[in-house]
Amino acid sequence: MPGHFEPLPGGGAAVALDDVEVSIIRSLVVQLLELIGPGPGADAPDDPLAELFADGPSEPPADPVLRRLFPDAYIDPEKSPDSAEEAEERRAHSAEFRRYTENDLRAGKRESALAVIRALDALAPVDAGGAVLKLTPPESRQWLGALNDLRLAIGARLDITDEDDSDLLFRLPDEDPRKPMVMAYLWLGGLQETLVTTLMP
Repeated sequence: MPGHFEPLPGGGAAVALDDVEVSIIRSLVVQLLELIGPGPGADAPDDPLAELFADGPSEPPADPVLRRLFPDAYIDPEKSPDSAEEAEERRAHSAEFRRYTENDLRAGKRESALAVIRALDALAPVDAGGAVLKLTPPESRQWLGALNDLRLAIGARLDITDEDDSDLLFRLPDEDPRKPMVMAYLWLGGLQETLVTTLMP
């Protein structure tokens, strides 16, 4: 079990995490929450409908990590539009789609990230160096979403766009300042992959 998720009888998943691993995941998730930001109703916390009826942004985020987490729906960065008219039409459709969906997407990502923090904070150490995290199937799905968001965020910071990039980064010398972030990216990928396997029927 160390370092990877294993299925639990009756559903769910478990993984053994040491204190350093718990600290790394928690720190990364807190940073992710800060990046995603509070909901649109944060200015009016006494109004439960404020967030529900708030329009989202229509422009893509300036931060490359947020652009990776909340990509345009109708614009393919790999494909050039056939005409300026088509490009403008796609931008308009993307803006409209973003306005009505981004708040919900952000709320979902926030809730998954908070579920990770709650699970880590509830861990009881089984020995001096770590604990066993046990997740129900719904918690497993939230963890899967949060792990994916963390990898997207780190991948954006490292400018990883395909698998070849991560292979090159894996061979970075130890003195390269990106090395710790690369190792976190690869480790989270292993956790994510084994968690996916536990959720397969």
